[in-house]
Amino acid sequence: MDALVALQNRASSPRLGEPGPTTNVLENIKKSGLRAADHGRLRPWRFLVIEKDGRKKLGELFVAAEKKKKENLSEIKCDLVAKKAMRAPTIVVVIACVKDHPKIPQIEQVISAGAAAQNMLTAAYAQGLGAIWRTGDMAYDAICSAGLGLAVNEQIVGFLYLGATPNDRDLKVQKMNTDDYFKCWP
Repeated sequence: MDALVALQNRASSPRLGEPGPTTNVLENIKKSGLRAADHGRLRPWRFLVIEKDGRKKLGELFVAAEKKKKENLSEIKCDLVAKKAMRAPTIVVVIACVKDHPKIPQIEQVISAGAAAQNMLTAAYAQGLGAIWRTGDMAYDAICSAGLGLAVNEQIVGFLYLGATPNDRDLKVQKMNTDDYFKCWP
């Protein structure tokens, strides 16, 4: 797929199913993430790929984190929380690894991790795969971060859910007028 077509037509796919990305498709997604804008070449990111039984373990981690916040969590609520990890066959956890640097502020490093996430979403779309970037409470939860092995200088930027889309990309991209967002200055 042409790069401009992918950039101008990519849309999030909230409903994802089997199959997940093939080995080659996932490798292209990974390589695309590593080409993100990165001031100072700090490479302030890392990624966890979660598939198969790992999704069940992630669901259990989500439930453990939720139970720490709310006592007497119902069985139904536990099931709903655990199912968040089953929304797609493959999940990529995008992690910002912030480093102390005299010239590159932390925010630029977090934004770089976000740019890596966006590159991966576009790479998935360009290869015919559905994807969506989600955050939610678990992205900011200390129990979840610890369970995923994050260090004190790391934070979750998002969970990228990857999989096949039903109805072959039935989502329509809303066309926007660039003049509504871009103005010449001064």
